[in-house]
Amino acid sequence: MRFSAIAVLATLLLAPPAPSWAEATDPQSDRPGSKDLPWLKRFEGSLIVAYDQKAYDEYTFPTGPLARSTVPDAADSSNNYVSEFKEKQSMEGARTRIVYLLPAGRSPLEALRGYEQELNAQGAQKRFECSADACGGDAERNSEGGGGDQSVAMKLWPMSRVTDENFTNGNCAQAVRIADQRFASFEIPSKAYVLVHTFIGKDTLYCKPFNDRVIAIVDVLELKAREQKMVSVSAAEMSTALTNTGRIALYGILFDTGSHVIKAESKPALDEIGKLLTQNPAMKLHVVGHTDNQGGLDTNFLLSKSRAQAVSAALTRDYAIAASRLSANGVSYLAPVASNADEDGRAKNRRVELVPF
Repeated sequence: MRFSAIAVLATLLLAPPAPSWAEATDPQSDRPGSKDLPWLKRFEGSLIVAYDQKAYDEYTFPTGPLARSTVPDAADSSNNYVSEFKEKQSMEGARTRIVYLLPAGRSPLEALRGYEQELNAQGAQKRFECSADACGGDAERNSEGGGGDQSVAMKLWPMSRVTDENFTNGNCAQAVRIADQRFASFEIPSKAYVLVHTFIGKDTLYCKPFNDRVIAIVDVLELKAREQKMVSVSAAEMSTALTNTGRIALYGILFDTGSHVIKAESKPALDEIGKLLTQNPAMKLHVVGHTDNQGGLDTNFLLSKSRAQAVSAALTRDYAIAASRLSANGVSYLAPVASNADEDGRAKNRRVELVPF
């Protein structure tokens, strides 16, 4: 145990009671502003109590159970032993998270099978399924908890990402203790990745409406291209940066996760690099690929260099730049410009840099 029983008891006794106005209520309608995905039905009679949607976000897609980290005593910010999914993919796209409260008298297995039926109708392939302790980690914890083992819910959506106020319906659905958890991941080829996590809520204090009720959490990543919001860096701006700082970081050269194939949306950035090199015939450039820290160091070395090689090849092929003027290199995630602890930082670290030689 990470904490003594006396310390835990003292914490509970000294903690102020939740204000009565903040207690969860039995919902009668969906949370304002929430909605189902148009192609995925909900379980009959269920209501949305929490909702989060992003046009583009990172997504962890597990295809295996949790297992404790091999790093001795590795702990998270809540003093839990760190676990990782034995098999997983990290990907990006349009993400939607919907948390439902089901009618009384249903079971987690019934809810999971209902979603499986709907997904099968969409051509889905089940990639992984588990129940209770077989999922790994603490099978009685939701997204909240400290001083023990992490849970499936904590790895998918830690409490730091829950924005609902304490003891409200949305918060309760993601914080209460749980029982009889069921979890499955599905892939709909060329369309979406879906996680379904169902369990029974256990709370007789401030979250009483969720006690012995089934909660179904559906996380969906739809395979949609990222909207182009980055301003393309001009050839003149590149030249100035190379003169003043000896390097320029570019974010307009895009790849799918784990791929070194340049996406079509990258053409404006490549046009400007081609213009820069055409206007400066004596210029020679190292093209350096950088990744975030998702995945192994060696894997990212190969990926970052392959991406740099792809950029060099495109400049030679499409802009008549002599191959001798370009040198492709990759440094994996060894030269970050931001923290890899969150997606904003990781997005800054995924880049292509140009360095004169």
